[in-house]
Amino acid sequence: MDSSQDQSAPLLSAKGICISFDGRKVLKNIDLEVRAGRIVTLIGPNGAGKTTLIRIVLGLLQPDSGTITRQPSLRIGYMPQKLQIEPTLPLTILRFLQLARQNDQGQIDSVLNKVKICHLIQSQIQDISGGEMQRVLLARALLRNPDLLILDEPAQGVDLAGQAELYQLIHQLSNEQHCGVLMISHDLRLVMSATDEVICLNQHICCHGKPEQVSNDPAYLDLFGPSAAQNIAVYTHHHNHEHDITGKIIGSKDD
Repeated sequence: MDSSQDQSAPLLSAKGICISFDGRKVLKNIDLEVRAGRIVTLIGPNGAGKTTLIRIVLGLLQPDSGTITRQPSLRIGYMPQKLQIEPTLPLTILRFLQLARQNDQGQIDSVLNKVKICHLIQSQIQDISGGEMQRVLLARALLRNPDLLILDEPAQGVDLAGQAELYQLIHQLSNEQHCGVLMISHDLRLVMSATDEVICLNQHICCHGKPEQVSNDPAYLDLFGPSAAQNIAVYTHHHNHEHDITGKIIGSKDD
């Protein structure tokens, strides 16, 4: 974290955020804060306003009312839900990351190692899988050496086993780099063991708290149905094995 920042204060806070489009209220009185080393996850149905809130936090949209406060010199690494790249464009992973930011080879090698895709550095971007592309986008965000990572559906297009592994990687990165994380997930069960706080959003904040609290909150159950709580347990176990980026088991941690 930058030495000019107050380490006792949130990296970012939002107070009373409201916004409407064409007379339709999209967000109403939203409060949130993200601190260093903490992961805050936004969940909610399609149209709940999750991506709109992220765009406001990033400064890409101005709210109708409310305030956003950021720590001085805050470095933000942003990972979009997806990135459209012309499929006929000859572009290696290395070149893609060099275009995103002028980092030296050592920095790029370091972040690719962190997200476990060093072997892809000379691969053409149109030849990699969906799960591999998500890790490339995460590496791109990490190249900024961020104080705050903002991730919009980071596991988009990844199978269930690969999603669990990716969320655990995000949790590990937050701990190692002591950066805050604000991310969107469409499903609480996938992030149960890899988030500190959950905000359940549906234009307003329906409920918030630790994942276990939210999963039993009546507002959450009303929004996602009683079966949502029953399905959560399968995602809270601790693996004694590891997956590769396609979700296949590659070895036991007890070996």
